[in-house]
Amino acid sequence: MARADFSPKEIHYFETPLIDRSAIIPCFSLNKNVLLPSGWRSVPVRALAAEFFAGHELSVAPALPVIFRACHIAQWLLDSVFCGSCGAKNEMSKHEFSRKCPVCGRIEYPRVSPAIIIRIINANDEILLAHDKKFSENIYSLIAGFYEAGERLEDTAEREVFEEVGLRIKNIRYISSQSWPFPNSLMIGFSADYSGGNIRCDGVEIEDARWFKRDNLPNLPAYGSIARSLIEEWRTS
Repeated sequence: MARADFSPKEIHYFETPLIDRSAIIPCFSLNKNVLLPSGWRSVPVRALAAEFFAGHELSVAPALPVIFRACHIAQWLLDSVFCGSCGAKNEMSKHEFSRKCPVCGRIEYPRVSPAIIIRIINANDEILLAHDKKFSENIYSLIAGFYEAGERLEDTAEREVFEEVGLRIKNIRYISSQSWPFPNSLMIGFSADYSGGNIRCDGVEIEDARWFKRDNLPNLPAYGSIARSLIEEWRTS
Protein backbone atom coordinates (compact mmCIF):
# COMPACT_ATOMS: atom_id res chain seq x y z
CA MET A 1 0.00 0.00 0.00
CA ALA A 2 1.46 3.34 -1.01
CA ARG A 3 1.02 6.84 0.34
CA ALA A 4 -1.04 7.62 -2.79
CA ASP A 5 -3.78 5.27 -1.57
CA PHE A 6 -4.78 7.91 0.99
CA SER A 7 -6.06 11.36 0.19
CA PRO A 8 -3.90 14.28 1.40
CA LYS A 9 -6.54 15.26 3.96
CA GLU A 10 -6.50 11.82 5.57
CA ILE A 11 -2.80 11.31 6.09
CA HIS A 12 0.21 13.20 7.35
CA TYR A 13 3.56 11.82 6.21
CA PHE A 14 6.67 12.68 8.19
CA GLU A 15 10.16 11.31 8.64
CA THR A 16 11.78 10.65 12.01
CA PRO A 17 15.55 10.16 12.18
CA LEU A 18 16.95 7.42 14.38
CA ILE A 19 18.76 8.80 17.40
CA ASP A 20 22.16 8.15 15.80
CA ARG A 21 20.89 9.63 12.49
CA SER A 22 21.91 6.43 10.66
CA ALA A 23 18.49 6.00 9.02
CA ILE A 24 15.06 7.56 8.64
CA ILE A 25 11.82 6.10 9.99
CA PRO A 26 9.04 6.81 7.43
CA CYS A 27 5.84 7.55 9.38
CA PHE A 28 2.19 7.97 8.46
CA SER A 29 -0.12 9.71 10.90
CA LEU A 30 -3.90 9.27 10.47
CA ASN A 31 -6.86 10.75 12.26
CA LYS A 32 -8.62 8.22 14.50
CA ASN A 33 -11.82 8.54 12.49
CA VAL A 34 -10.23 7.67 9.14
CA LEU A 35 -11.26 4.33 7.68
CA LEU A 36 -8.31 2.16 6.71
CA PRO A 37 -8.06 0.78 3.17
CA SER A 38 -9.15 -2.78 2.49
CA GLY A 39 -6.61 -5.28 3.81
CA TRP A 40 -5.28 -2.98 6.52
CA ARG A 41 -5.99 -3.33 10.23
CA SER A 42 -5.29 -1.20 13.26
CA VAL A 43 -3.04 -2.72 15.95
CA PRO A 44 -2.57 -0.81 19.25
CA VAL A 45 1.11 -0.23 19.92
CA ARG A 46 0.81 -1.69 23.42
CA ALA A 47 -0.64 -4.91 21.99
CA LEU A 48 2.14 -4.97 19.41
CA ALA A 49 4.72 -4.69 22.19
CA ALA A 50 3.16 -7.64 24.01
CA GLU A 51 3.31 -9.73 20.83
CA PHE A 52 6.94 -8.78 20.23
CA PHE A 53 8.09 -9.89 23.65
CA ALA A 54 5.73 -12.81 24.32
CA GLY A 55 7.35 -13.54 27.65
CA HIS A 56 10.92 -12.54 26.84
CA GLU A 57 13.19 -9.83 28.16
CA LEU A 58 12.91 -6.26 26.91
CA SER A 59 16.20 -6.51 25.00
CA VAL A 60 15.01 -9.19 22.56
CA ALA A 61 12.88 -6.89 20.40
CA PRO A 62 15.19 -4.23 18.94
CA ALA A 63 12.45 -3.03 16.57
CA LEU A 64 10.22 -1.89 19.39
CA PRO A 65 12.28 1.20 20.42
CA VAL A 66 12.03 2.34 16.80
CA ILE A 67 8.23 2.02 16.90
CA PHE A 68 8.09 3.73 20.28
CA ARG A 69 10.23 6.60 18.98
CA ALA A 70 7.97 7.07 15.97
CA CYS A 71 4.87 7.15 18.22
CA HIS A 72 6.51 9.61 20.59
CA ILE A 73 7.55 11.95 17.78
CA ALA A 74 4.14 11.72 16.08
CA GLN A 75 2.45 12.91 19.27
CA TRP A 76 5.01 15.67 19.78
CA LEU A 77 4.45 16.97 16.24
CA LEU A 78 0.72 17.21 16.94
CA ASP A 79 1.28 18.98 20.27
CA SER A 80 3.93 21.46 19.11
CA VAL A 81 2.39 23.01 16.00
CA PHE A 82 2.27 26.44 17.65
CA CYS A 83 4.79 28.28 19.83
CA GLY A 84 4.05 28.03 23.53
CA SER A 85 5.30 31.59 24.12
CA CYS A 86 3.80 33.78 21.38
CA GLY A 87 1.38 31.47 19.55
CA ALA A 88 3.04 31.70 16.13
CA LYS A 89 3.25 28.57 14.00
CA ASN A 90 6.46 26.64 14.61
CA GLU A 91 8.87 25.49 11.92
CA MET A 92 11.14 22.46 11.92
CA SER A 93 14.75 23.40 12.57
CA LYS A 94 17.22 22.84 9.74
CA HIS A 95 20.11 22.20 12.13
CA GLU A 96 18.72 19.74 14.71
CA PHE A 97 15.61 17.72 15.46
CA SER A 98 13.56 20.47 17.07
CA ARG A 99 10.94 23.07 16.28
CA LYS A 100 11.68 26.77 16.29
CA CYS A 101 9.34 29.73 16.39
CA PRO A 102 10.08 32.07 13.46
CA VAL A 103 8.75 35.05 15.45
CA CYS A 104 10.25 34.89 18.95
CA GLY A 105 12.91 32.24 18.38
CA ARG A 106 11.70 29.81 21.06
CA ILE A 107 13.06 26.29 20.48
CA GLU A 108 11.08 23.20 21.42
CA TYR A 109 12.43 19.67 21.63
CA PRO A 110 10.39 16.45 21.88
CA ARG A 111 8.86 16.41 25.33
CA VAL A 112 9.95 13.68 27.76
CA SER A 113 8.17 13.23 31.10
CA PRO A 114 10.21 11.20 33.62
CA ALA A 115 8.26 8.77 35.80
CA ILE A 116 9.42 6.23 38.36
CA ILE A 117 8.07 2.70 38.68
CA ILE A 118 9.06 0.68 41.71
CA ARG A 119 9.10 -2.95 42.78
CA ILE A 120 8.65 -3.25 46.56
CA ILE A 121 9.51 -6.48 48.40
CA ASN A 122 8.81 -7.18 52.08
CA ALA A 123 10.62 -9.38 54.61
CA ASN A 124 8.42 -12.36 53.62
CA ASP A 125 9.65 -12.10 50.02
CA GLU A 126 6.25 -10.83 48.85
CA ILE A 127 5.75 -8.18 46.18
CA LEU A 128 3.43 -5.20 46.48
CA LEU A 129 0.99 -4.94 43.58
CA ALA A 130 -1.79 -2.41 43.18
CA HIS A 131 -4.90 -1.95 41.07
CA ASP A 132 -5.28 1.52 39.58
CA LYS A 133 -8.75 2.84 38.70
CA LYS A 134 -7.72 3.28 35.06
CA PHE A 135 -6.60 -0.35 34.72
CA SER A 136 -8.83 -2.83 32.95
CA GLU A 137 -9.40 -6.55 33.47
CA ASN A 138 -8.58 -6.39 37.19
CA ILE A 139 -4.87 -5.98 36.45
CA TYR A 140 -2.43 -5.35 39.30
CA SER A 141 0.88 -3.62 38.73
CA LEU A 142 3.70 -1.75 40.46
CA ILE A 143 3.45 1.68 42.04
CA ALA A 144 4.44 4.42 39.59
CA GLY A 145 4.30 8.18 39.40
CA PHE A 146 5.71 11.28 37.74
CA TYR A 147 8.81 13.14 38.82
CA GLU A 148 8.28 16.60 40.33
CA ALA A 149 10.68 19.51 39.76
CA GLY A 150 13.33 19.75 42.48
CA GLU A 151 13.22 16.07 43.49
CA ARG A 152 15.79 13.34 43.24
CA LEU A 153 14.32 10.25 41.60
CA GLU A 154 14.65 8.48 44.94
CA ASP A 155 12.54 11.24 46.49
CA THR A 156 9.91 10.67 43.82
CA ALA A 157 9.82 6.96 44.62
CA GLU A 158 9.42 7.55 48.35
CA ARG A 159 6.76 10.21 47.85
CA GLU A 160 4.66 8.27 45.34
CA VAL A 161 4.67 5.09 47.43
CA PHE A 162 3.61 6.95 50.57
CA GLU A 163 0.98 9.04 48.76
CA GLU A 164 -0.60 6.11 46.94
CA VAL A 165 -0.42 3.28 49.49
CA GLY A 166 0.86 4.79 52.77
CA LEU A 167 4.06 2.71 52.99
CA ARG A 168 7.66 3.64 53.70
CA ILE A 169 10.52 2.10 51.72
CA LYS A 170 14.30 1.77 52.00
CA ASN A 171 17.29 0.51 49.99
CA ILE A 172 16.05 2.09 46.74
CA ARG A 173 18.03 0.69 43.81
CA TYR A 174 17.93 1.57 40.12
CA ILE A 175 17.16 -1.42 37.86
CA SER A 176 16.41 -0.30 34.29
CA SER A 177 14.45 2.16 32.16
CA GLN A 178 12.10 2.16 29.18
CA SER A 179 10.73 4.67 26.73
CA TRP A 180 6.94 4.65 27.08
CA PRO A 181 5.32 6.95 24.49
CA PHE A 182 1.81 7.02 25.97
CA PRO A 183 2.10 9.86 25.35
CA ASN A 184 5.70 10.85 26.24
CA SER A 185 7.04 9.11 29.34
CA LEU A 186 10.44 7.79 30.30
CA MET A 187 9.83 5.02 32.84
CA ILE A 188 12.68 4.65 35.33
CA GLY A 189 12.53 1.36 37.18
CA PHE A 190 13.62 0.83 40.77
CA SER A 191 13.51 -1.88 43.40
CA ALA A 192 13.13 -1.21 47.12
CA ASP A 193 12.52 -2.95 50.42
CA TYR A 194 9.46 -2.38 52.60
CA SER A 195 10.38 -0.29 55.63
CA GLY A 196 7.14 0.33 57.51
CA GLY A 197 3.48 1.32 57.56
CA ASN A 198 0.18 -0.32 56.72
CA ILE A 199 -1.36 -0.37 53.26
CA ARG A 200 -3.68 2.64 52.87
CA CYS A 201 -4.90 3.14 49.32
CA ASP A 202 -5.40 6.76 48.33
CA GLY A 203 -8.77 6.02 46.68
CA VAL A 204 -7.98 8.56 43.97
CA GLU A 205 -5.75 6.45 41.77
CA ILE A 206 -5.23 3.23 43.71
CA GLU A 207 -8.33 1.18 44.52
CA ASP A 208 -6.60 -1.85 46.01
CA ALA A 209 -3.08 -2.93 46.95
CA ARG A 210 -1.83 -6.19 48.43
CA TRP A 211 1.23 -8.30 49.10
CA PHE A 212 1.54 -11.30 46.77
CA LYS A 213 3.69 -14.42 46.75
CA ARG A 214 5.13 -15.92 43.58
CA ASP A 215 2.54 -18.70 43.47
CA ASN A 216 -0.58 -16.50 43.80
CA LEU A 217 0.02 -13.56 41.49
CA PRO A 218 -3.02 -11.70 40.07
CA ASN A 219 -3.52 -10.56 36.47
CA LEU A 220 -0.33 -8.75 35.53
CA PRO A 221 0.57 -6.05 32.97
CA ALA A 222 1.30 -7.27 29.45
CA TYR A 223 4.75 -8.33 28.36
CA GLY A 224 6.64 -5.52 26.70
CA SER A 225 6.21 -3.15 29.63
CA ILE A 226 8.90 -2.40 32.19
CA ALA A 227 6.32 -3.20 34.88
CA ARG A 228 6.06 -6.80 33.70
CA SER A 229 9.83 -7.03 33.26
CA LEU A 230 10.47 -5.94 36.86
CA ILE A 231 7.85 -8.35 38.18
CA GLU A 232 9.18 -11.27 36.12
CA GLU A 233 12.74 -10.59 37.24
CA TRP A 234 11.62 -11.04 40.86
CA ARG A 235 9.27 -13.95 40.10
CA THR A 236 11.95 -16.01 38.40
CA SER A 237 14.79 -15.17 40.80
